[in-house]
Amino acid sequence: MDQELDNSAEEQELYEHHRIVCDPKQSQIRLDKFLFDRLANTSRNRIQVAAKAGNVLVNGKSAKPSQKVKPDDEISIVLPYPQREVEILPEDIPLEVLYEDDHILVINKQAGLVVHPGHGNWTGTLVNALLFHFGKLPSTPGAEIPRPGLVHRLDKDTSGVMVVGKTEEALTHLARQFFDRTSDRRYNALVWGDFNEDEGLIEGHIGRSVKDRTVQFVFPDGDQGKPALTRWKVLERFRYITLVECKLETGRTHQIRVHMQWTGHPLFNDAAYGGDRVLKGTTFTKYRQFVENCFKVLPRQALHARTLDIDHPITGKRMHFESPLPADMQAVLEKWRTYTVTKPMGDDDDEAPLDKEAVNNMK
Repeated sequence: MDQELDNSAEEQELYEHHRIVCDPKQSQIRLDKFLFDRLANTSRNRIQVAAKAGNVLVNGKSAKPSQKVKPDDEISIVLPYPQREVEILPEDIPLEVLYEDDHILVINKQAGLVVHPGHGNWTGTLVNALLFHFGKLPSTPGAEIPRPGLVHRLDKDTSGVMVVGKTEEALTHLARQFFDRTSDRRYNALVWGDFNEDEGLIEGHIGRSVKDRTVQFVFPDGDQGKPALTRWKVLERFRYITLVECKLETGRTHQIRVHMQWTGHPLFNDAAYGGDRVLKGTTFTKYRQFVENCFKVLPRQALHARTLDIDHPITGKRMHFESPLPADMQAVLEKWRTYTVTKPMGDDDDEAPLDKEAVNNMK
């Protein structure tokens, strides 16, 4: 066997990471030719662009395309977005643009918009909207189908800041930032229950649930899934629910949603993870009606990608982007602020503890 190939890409991020260990008898050939011969659907030019951006490492050091591969070399390469075989057509879908130049586009994604086509969602997605917005998208050299520059995604019903690369060079730089975790992403989430501390760290491997393949599951022993780290801090308390800020140290599918559910604090109205029922509060019928009214105002999980910090892929300048909380989350927060003021502690009937059984049924 000439080499080992570990072709892994995080589900939440849209890039490829390949790791190759050369055979002890490997002949000395150019690095770009070596990779071109071993990576499917990847052009030599695409590999050269990645090397120029510092995304090709040989034994942990940046390498030029012309560098000669030697026996036992360990080669790592990060490439933006996985390959796709289905043609996607442009659609006139409105986008809220926060920033745009010749290299990147930063948008405030609305809730309800699917980011990437697939699994029955081949139209009406952010990708379709980007094709229309750009007119002509940057494409992977050698690829027949143009692909918009996505290096990360948000769930359909999660709103907030996203960055898109407009050129191959920008895409490659952004992919490296997300892979190396030099980007900074912070979310606002409304979760069930209160916290004893003001901040904390959730650590637990995340992978697909063996009971339901549409949701994720935390494997605390690390025997399955991939490592995941979420930092959180309390922003505002409402007795029965809490507004928190979450900072992603990793980018796993549904990371904040499943990590919070695992700690007993599902996101407010998150149907997939058990948050779409009264999990904390009183036995008052009026209270339950209040919560149900909040669900109607916010008919999705209460999660918003509030800020994103990246280095500009061309200038290197650190850039900060922020999106205010959308109207539905703001409205629900105002309802809870009013409720907390008008219903001081002790004015309610028997307080019901967090419904852990309901939460555990999702595990």
